[in-house]
Amino acid sequence: QVQPVESGGGLVQPGGSLTLSCTVSKIIFSTKAWGWYRQAPGKQRELVASITTTRATNYPDSLKGRFTISRDNAKNTVYLQMNDLKPEDTAVYYCNYARSAPWGQGTQVTVSS
Repeated sequence: QVQPVESGGGLVQPGGSLTLSCTVSKIIFSTKAWGWYRQAPGKQRELVASITTTRATNYPDSLKGRFTISRDNAKNTVYLQMNDLKPEDTAVYYCNYARSAPWGQGTQVTVSS
């Protein structure tokens, strides 16, 4: 497929954890750096984590320590482990290698008690 396929979202209580998965075409996966993005209602899409082909990672300062991105080249999959979730993490989460590339449907994460 051309678009990434995200999964793993759901409803979680504050303080809980989720692991998101994103499966991508084998043709492009291993040669690209990948990012997880999120978009909350009424807000712009923002980058929350990125990982290079050599597995170097980067996060916004506000999310360091709570979010962890990883990749499995054998499965063409990139993951986002999210811990200590907060209501402000509620958003649709997407993965992609470039903002100009085709986007998937995303996966909804809702943090609420």
